Amino acid sequence: MTDGATDGVTDGPTDGATDGPADGATDGVTGQDREAQNRGGARTYLLAGGGTAGHVNPLLAVADALREREPDAEVLVLGTREGLEARLVPLRGYELLFVDKVPFPRRPNRDAAVFPTRFRRAVGQVRAHLRDRHVDVVAGFGGYASAPAYVAAGRERIPFVVHEANARPGLANVLGARRAAGIGVAFEGTPLRRGTVVGMPLRREIVTLDRAARRGDAAAHFGLDPARPTLLVFGGSLGAQRLNEAFAGSWRDVLDAGWQLLHVTGEKSDLEDPGAAGYTVVRYVDRMDLAFSLADFIVSRAGAATVSEISALGIPAVYVPYAVGNGEQALNAGSAVRAGAAVLVPDAELTADRVRGEIVPLLADPARRQEMTRAAASVGTRSGTENVVAMIDAALAR
Repeated sequence: MTDGATDGVTDGPTDGATDGPADGATDGVTGQDREAQNRGGARTYLLAGGGTAGHVNPLLAVADALREREPDAEVLVLGTREGLEARLVPLRGYELLFVDKVPFPRRPNRDAAVFPTRFRRAVGQVRAHLRDRHVDVVAGFGGYASAPAYVAAGRERIPFVVHEANARPGLANVLGARRAAGIGVAFEGTPLRRGTVVGMPLRREIVTLDRAARRGDAAAHFGLDPARPTLLVFGGSLGAQRLNEAFAGSWRDVLDAGWQLLHVTGEKSDLEDPGAAGYTVVRYVDRMDLAFSLADFIVSRAGAATVSEISALGIPAVYVPYAVGNGEQALNAGSAVRAGAAVLVPDAELTADRVRGEIVPLLADPARRQEMTRAAASVGTRSGTENVVAMIDAALAR
């Protein structure tokens, strides 16, 4: 194995792997035959995706559900050496099969010239995995590993399904949706052909979370008062400078409104904790279930998983979409905003004055917050994982 490989991680074929038989060829082995061949009839699932946490976490949620339901099944993950999956998947106890990372070219250059050859090689690697492991069904979650997985599964006549986490679909899933047996999307209005809203596969600790029962433990964990309403501010693992600056200049106003503030700044932040009662500043939280249990209102970025978790828990929010990228964060928040569960504030407009002029008055308006809470409960779902598993089952039954 190459440098960086770990236990439980399997390399793909060596250089020179080919694309294999032409479209539609199966070497005389159908999907039904594969199920009979593998380990006494137990199924083999291949989940493809990765690169970022937004692709890896939904994949792992589905993997856990499959493993819990079918302890004898083989649940494999397909990813790249460069993505976050190379670390997270083996830690979760799953075998990771590698495929080359082949980005889609965005402009005519040398990468575009060699893309067809590199992509064919990646498809060949996946086809070898599918045959060697007698895979019955493939589920793709976007990212670099998904595109060759979709093509390879189609050529091996193995059913595959697609899950799109973002309101603006990625190129891999746009490609996969053309021939997929099932297409699930997390957000209503996602422009993906034949897409059905299934929600987001969520972490078990979120799906099963009883916020009221955990509130006391959560308050003790963060050194706050369980009897006071709590505003949670966070910008993801790396934090968000705009959020940090805005609340560094307005935290006193939040406290003066009768609220306490849990501020997760991100590991790279140099924001200091002023030591004020009712204002807790931490760089990182490894127990977001406790943070969510304490939160009565949230200000955060609008990543797909973040929006899905907050909505599933029925917590009203102000979303400040990350300004870089293709605008998917604003779209991710769209369903919650349209339902009245959230307010959208553009990144460039979030200042301490905006917090004082809009967010603090919102915190001081219990009737408005109650309406937002009811709306959040209506737009969120905790059944995303089981819905994707049902989509996989339907593909197998075709």
